[in-house]
Amino acid sequence: MNGQNRSDVRRGLRVAIVLKEDQRTGRLTEGVVSDILTNSPTHPHGIKVRLESGLVGRVKEILGPEGASGGR
Repeated sequence: MNGQNRSDVRRGLRVAIVLKEDQRTGRLTEGVVSDILTNSPTHPHGIKVRLESGLVGRVKEILGPEGASGGR
């Protein structure tokens, strides 16, 4: 699942985000959603979230619930 629909993203989900400084390279950072920052129902570049680690970025992939390793 991609992270373009706000309805697919919720607190506690494990996601892969792209940080602002990594947009050119596309490097992904994994973490657990703490807050959803995008108010609109969709966003073409991904819903912006804050991870529990405090990092902020746009969701590129939803990996599953917090306890799931996703094989990564």
